[in-house]
This record gives sequence, C-alpha cells and structure tokens, in this order.
Amino acid sequence: MGRLILILGGARSGKSSFAVTQAKKLSSGQSGVVYVATAFALDEEMRKRIERHKKRRPASWKTIEERKDISKILAKLGKASIVIVDCLTILISNLLLSGEKEAATLKKIKEFFKTLKKRNLTTLIVSNEVGMGIVPENRLGRNFRDIAGQTNQIVAKLADEVYLLEAGIPVKIKG
Repeated sequence: MGRLILILGGARSGKSSFAVTQAKKLSSGQSGVVYVATAFALDEEMRKRIERHKKRRPASWKTIEERKDISKILAKLGKASIVIVDCLTILISNLLLSGEKEAATLKKIKEFFKTLKKRNLTTLIVSNEVGMGIVPENRLGRNFRDIAGQTNQIVAKLADEVYLLEAGIPVKIKG
C-alpha cells in the first residue's frame, strides 16, 4: 500500500520547494522519483517560472508533463518509488478550461488517487488552498474554487499526511 502526502498552501507559499525537499529526503539520493508537471507555458513569465521549477529538481528525476489526462501517467511511472504531482489546481484549471464538467473532473481525480494509493509508491501532491480568499466575482472563478476545494477535500481524506504551508513554513495538519 502506498503513502499519499498532500501539500497545500497559497500562491508562492513554498509548496513545490517543500515537495521537492521531502522527495529528496525520502529517496535518499536514489533514482526512482517521477515529477508530474501539469503546467505549460502560455507566455514568457510562465516559461521562466517552469524553468525555475526544473532547476530545483535533480537531473536523475524523470519528468512527465501532462496537462489534462492524469491517468495517462500511470503507465509511464516505470520503477518509480516516489511521485510528485505539481500542481493539482493547475490540472483542475486545465480541465475546466477545456470544457470538462465538475462531476467528471472530481470522479477522474478520485479514481486516479485511489489507484495510486494501491501501488507501492509515495506520492506527494501539491495543491493550492483556495478556500481562504474572497468569493470570485465570476462564475468560472467560483466553479474553479469550488472544484479545487472539493478536490482538496477528496485527496486530504485519502492522504496519510497533509501539510499546510504558510510563508514557507510547513505545518502538519494530518498524520
């Protein structure tokens, strides 16, 4: 049975850095770490952001870029012992903007993480905590916030450990 760790926090709270640091500790310098990147560059600023993320990761780690169909990665994990999915909320955004319905999105994500948990992997999930901000003024923003909040709850329930990052400081809230 695998171990599932959810890492939540606001924008620029240190979630991704914490996930990478934890994976390095857990892997003890061994290979077998797969980094699943859900972001893609639509502009120069995002391209630079992605490059900074890449530089944090050891060259020995395998990177899988998957914007929407997260179930595709299961076949690509090989002999991985640790998987980082960064970032769940970007995945949700990608699905929502492609026309995916809320129920289908929630079902896909729940099944994916149940399947991962059955494997002998340690999986670290990075996701934005979206429930502490203001109510978005438009329907798309509210739908995103609602789906992200529900998804975080689903994953938190399945997770063995949950961390909340505030200003780069991890606070363990489950496990």
